[in-house]
Amino acid sequence: MRIVWAGVVLSMLLTAGCDRGSHPQRIGTVAPNFTVSDRTQTIELSKYRGHTVILNLWATWCPPCILELPSLIQLHNEMPDVVIIAISQDEDEGVYNRFLAKNHIDFLTVRDPTLRINHLYGTLQIPESYVIDKNGILRRKFVSAQDWTSPEIITYLKKL
Repeated sequence: MRIVWAGVVLSMLLTAGCDRGSHPQRIGTVAPNFTVSDRTQTIELSKYRGHTVILNLWATWCPPCILELPSLIQLHNEMPDVVIIAISQDEDEGVYNRFLAKNHIDFLTVRDPTLRINHLYGTLQIPESYVIDKNGILRRKFVSAQDWTSPEIITYLKKL
């Protein structure tokens, strides 16, 4: 009987984690709108309608987030018509600001230490990124660090 219950519990845990995949249920629906502010920046997602948006959820203490950062910066420089909005979970404003300066982050980024945006999008682990088309529709979810300059991603973004 214990083996049966262990199997049931394991199945439930595996099923609960399925939405972490790259095809969550919200794909094809309107991206949840939000406004988020910290002391230096306010970002309202709806203001970027008409642009392809990459919503990147990250933190300065997250090794995979840091790993993908150079390719996000390069994508921003090579495809300035794609808006990158990076929402950081960092609680320490000073650490966050020093990290931005040191790494020459020149795309939109704001701190959300309350994790409100992560919860809104169902993100439990970072990095996760969402591609939102010009009409505000969620088109794709990327889980973990990406090479944002890979030919596959560039081709995909150009098609949007």
